[in-house]
Amino acid sequence: MSSAIDFYFDFYSPYGYLASLRIDEIAARHDCKVNWKPFMLGATFSITGHQPLTDTPMMADYTLLDLARSARLQAAKFCMPDEFPQAALSCSRAFYVLVDQQPEQAVALAKAIYKAIFGEGKDGTRIELIAELARNLEIDAEALVPAMQTQPIKDRLKAETQAAINRGVFGSPFIFIGDEPFWGNDRLDQLDRWLETGGW
Repeated sequence: MSSAIDFYFDFYSPYGYLASLRIDEIAARHDCKVNWKPFMLGATFSITGHQPLTDTPMMADYTLLDLARSARLQAAKFCMPDEFPQAALSCSRAFYVLVDQQPEQAVALAKAIYKAIFGEGKDGTRIELIAELARNLEIDAEALVPAMQTQPIKDRLKAETQAAINRGVFGSPFIFIGDEPFWGNDRLDQLDRWLETGGW
């Protein structure tokens, strides 16, 4: 089955991080393209009434346990940052500066940012960190950083977030194959099976 996968995520979603480590591999097995689509998860909270799992009574301790366990299952490095959650405005804007003209570099930067936040526990809101990661990937950080502050890029992120909400995205990760939605890192095996069989 050949199709495109739309991969919605928030850079401060730890389950989004875990999904980001597998999504391209799953897609490649089925000759699929992945469209990476960062959005601002916090914008959905006033609609759904949700809040970060780590701020939810009774669920917080379990969530931290489950994240560590899920990371071990994937043999993934995992470290919750000291400041969590945070708004991933700068990360997301950096992605949208690049994605139209340099899509491969945009995805490479997204992966590097996710690794820094949840693989190393770094502060992903720091523009200096984003610039450093960009330079490591031979991305022009001196052009990237000021572009992140421009109104068109700010508007782009708002528009992408609203488009995600309009499509019914309420969590991270949230993945579509065509019009078929899958919510959560724990649905990636279903996603893999759906691509293999054509659905059920």
